[in-house]
Amino acid sequence: MPDHETAPTFDLQSHSTYSDGALAPAEVVKLARDAGVRVLALTDHDTVDGVTEAVSASGDVRIVPAVELSSVHGEHEDLHILGYGLDHTDPTLLATLADFRQDRIRRILAMAEKLRELGFTIDPARLRHESPGRPHLAAALLEDNDLNLTKNEVFAKYLVPGTPTYVGRSRPTVKQAIEVIHAAGGLAVWAHPYWDVEQAEGALREFAVEGLDGVEAFYITHTEEQTRHLHALARELGLITTGSADFHGPAHDHFNRFRAFHLYGLEPDLGRLLDD
Repeated sequence: MPDHETAPTFDLQSHSTYSDGALAPAEVVKLARDAGVRVLALTDHDTVDGVTEAVSASGDVRIVPAVELSSVHGEHEDLHILGYGLDHTDPTLLATLADFRQDRIRRILAMAEKLRELGFTIDPARLRHESPGRPHLAAALLEDNDLNLTKNEVFAKYLVPGTPTYVGRSRPTVKQAIEVIHAAGGLAVWAHPYWDVEQAEGALREFAVEGLDGVEAFYITHTEEQTRHLHALARELGLITTGSADFHGPAHDHFNRFRAFHLYGLEPDLGRLLDD
């Protein structure tokens, strides 16, 4: 973990109870402030409904209105495109996100039904969420069944591509996600590339042609080699470089603290995200 004195004072990905986070937006902001974050983005999956609450609780923390869009691209069924600095009150954006959430709900309910067909019990009430995701389904599976598995093991056995109970999403594509973000006045940034793919360069070049504005070069699980590679590619392609510890809650297995990512001596380029 970076030394607190030298850790970045921005953290541009976090989640609340509006998607798969453990805390309400105001609580997320409070913990971020206590951790020394000065520029924060609440990036719930396929929804901006928590942004207004985060802004109201911001105090001296600058809130960047944001969203994280789960997207498909070829064989990749879950690439995440962050939208920063967008108009979170735009009616067209809100209608589009509602449509994306319907696809999210469809796939989660379909996976739950496949699990029931295998004999598992899953209380439908556990999945009644505005923006349900696989973490909600994994939690329901563990809570309603006597399984000697961790949440990560549940994912690996039942909730990832290649398993018989997995169901993929149908929309948006990465290109569509970029277009939706731009239409709402935002910047489109590819989140945590090396969390999702082994080789990021080809996809990053392709997304840049499609209008991508930046890449999350600095991320809690990125190695120094990965970070430097993404940073160099971004400079070559004229992309901004953001970073985050992807906060989901203080009890999360991996993403439980702010500012827990390294810059490795490199200079982030947040573009207009720091404009007044």
